[in-house]
Amino acid sequence: MMKAKWYFINSGPCRPSYNMALDEALLDFHSKGEIPPVIRFYEWNPATLSIGYFQSAEKDIDLDAVKAQNLGFVRRPTGGRAVLHEHELTYSIIVTEQYPNMPATVTEAYRVLSEGLLVGFQNLGLEAYFSVPDTEEKRADLKSPKSAVCFDAPSWYELVVEGKKVAGSAQTRQKGVILQHGAILLELDEEKLLSVFKFSSDKVKERMRKKLPEKAVAINQLTSKKITISQCIDAFRDGFEEALDIELVPYELTSEQLEYVRKLEEKKYLTDEWNYRK
Repeated sequence: MMKAKWYFINSGPCRPSYNMALDEALLDFHSKGEIPPVIRFYEWNPATLSIGYFQSAEKDIDLDAVKAQNLGFVRRPTGGRAVLHEHELTYSIIVTEQYPNMPATVTEAYRVLSEGLLVGFQNLGLEAYFSVPDTEEKRADLKSPKSAVCFDAPSWYELVVEGKKVAGSAQTRQKGVILQHGAILLELDEEKLLSVFKFSSDKVKERMRKKLPEKAVAINQLTSKKITISQCIDAFRDGFEEALDIELVPYELTSEQLEYVRKLEEKKYLTDEWNYRK
């Protein structure tokens, strides 16, 4: 049987507002039937703190620390908690909710789409597996997270190696289309990560400092050989092809599509109204 053809875009390092505008634009193009499903890889220039759609920038984030370290800042269209994007490969998947055999529930669709990540980690020689919260306390944490930090704890079906979270993802559904994107950590600067969050006290911050290495880990903390971004791109591209039984076809946006992205970036992701609301 012929495999379904999906588009593949490797954007490389981009500014934060452009990254989010392009993800949303691809969702729009797919919803109109202009393009097939897409898998996109990208990086961030400068290093950026992204916050979830529902988060309060003022309440959760030390915005002075973000500015002092020349970090980018953007609100995602997806939920979830704040992520510091620095030494990582970010992926996004855009696919219709009506795609063959796509589960209707968010959690199960998340598992299906994240199979590509699972195979990708295995391609890098890592024994990754899906997290399934196994106690009432862990399940309660999912409904009411204890902190604003994404890598504080794994959610349903997030990727774990040696009991620690190695990828954080978030999802939104708009116009009948699923957008799932997430961070695959190559390195983790714990001090920089902690520096951009507000904590109720120094004691709470210190507790998080001790907990974080037990909860999250980066690829290059798990391997003796340093894994590069290009090795990650190969491993995860192949992982998505295998897990989703698809063929990825390289794609470049048309000038009209790029103009659409630019306008969306300008009217939304570059504005204080979007990024700092709530």
